[in-house]
Amino acid sequence: MMNGTEGDRDRRGDEDRPREGDRSADDHVDRLRRQWAVELPDLDTEPMAILGRAFRLSNLVRPSIEATFADFGLDRGEFDVIATLRRSGTPYLMTPTEIYSALMISSGGLTHRLDRLEKAGLIRREKSPRDGRSVLVALSEAGAALAEKAFRTDMTSEASFLHPLDGNEREALAALLRKLIAGIENEQARGEDENGG
Repeated sequence: MMNGTEGDRDRRGDEDRPREGDRSADDHVDRLRRQWAVELPDLDTEPMAILGRAFRLSNLVRPSIEATFADFGLDRGEFDVIATLRRSGTPYLMTPTEIYSALMISSGGLTHRLDRLEKAGLIRREKSPRDGRSVLVALSEAGAALAEKAFRTDMTSEASFLHPLDGNEREALAALLRKLIAGIENEQARGEDENGG
């Protein structure tokens, strides 16, 4: 909301920023907000406190995640495909449409990933027994094993980033992020329904 008083905006900004003289918990977003507060003192930068930090967090952990998958000979997109098949449960078989819908990518983008994964022996394409014109994507035994091993390693690696938070803080943060994301997803879904999407 942008219609609060200037005093309200000042108080909201202060709530999530360290006090002057105590910047031991200062982060990149705090520094950016302080700069904007000087340059555009009338603008409420509260969204940066949450969405800016989410973006920053993603950028900080992405290199480690990508390095983990690279150790298994995969890029992030390739892992996403075999992980989607692996978590679908036996027989680890999906249509291309189901896969690219789950990953929210284009069919063309999926085709390139499938080509690379098939060449590596991690998936295979087979005709649907119900409709010979349709293709199914099946995870090979090697692909299933690799997906599980890479995911286990990734979860161990990602857990190491959470050490600044105790168990209760992790649960609280997860709950708040779930609430925020569900709200955004629901709002976007309503917009698509209203627009006939």
